[in-house]
Amino acid sequence: SDLGSTLPPKGEYGVGMMFIDKDPAIQAMQRKLIERAAKDHKLGILGWREVPVDNSDLGSTSLGTEPLTQQVFITNDGGYSKRDFERELYRLQKVTTSEALQDDALRDSFYICSMSTETVTYKGQLTPAQVFPYFKDLLDDDFVSHMALVHSRFSTNTFPSWDRAQPIRMMCHNGEINTLRGNKNWMQSR
Repeated sequence: SDLGSTLPPKGEYGVGMMFIDKDPAIQAMQRKLIERAAKDHKLGILGWREVPVDNSDLGSTSLGTEPLTQQVFITNDGGYSKRDFERELYRLQKVTTSEALQDDALRDSFYICSMSTETVTYKGQLTPAQVFPYFKDLLDDDFVSHMALVHSRFSTNTFPSWDRAQPIRMMCHNGEINTLRGNKNWMQSR
């Protein structure tokens, strides 16, 4: 109902869960990036929704870098098969992320948490106890999920940030996958 329109049946639309800038001018640029790339991929934009949050329990570090969390609802205008539609959503995510990284105005405040017909990722620079109170959707009686995966891990060799929070788009991990030397040493010791 937040969109002002009715969603198509399950599987005929995708949801992009995104962190974007709080500045309205930069938000407009970020939305245009998604909308243009979606059109290029024969995908339509049904609408945008600001994800309701309660940040009253955040610490100063999380609050100081808190992004705006938005959902974009994407339609299958190209008539793709389910598998191909999912692939195009993934490609849209990759293309827009790559383009945003090339733009000084967008690079630091554009992150797609998930973009899929099947998965919606709620994540943030939060403690496990903060996740449900922060994302009001998760406490809504109308919010239904077949499955939920929660992964908690705190950064040990990088500074925490909203985009580095688990889960990472397609997986979770429980190790220092960004420490090449540590992984090489661990493999050699086996």
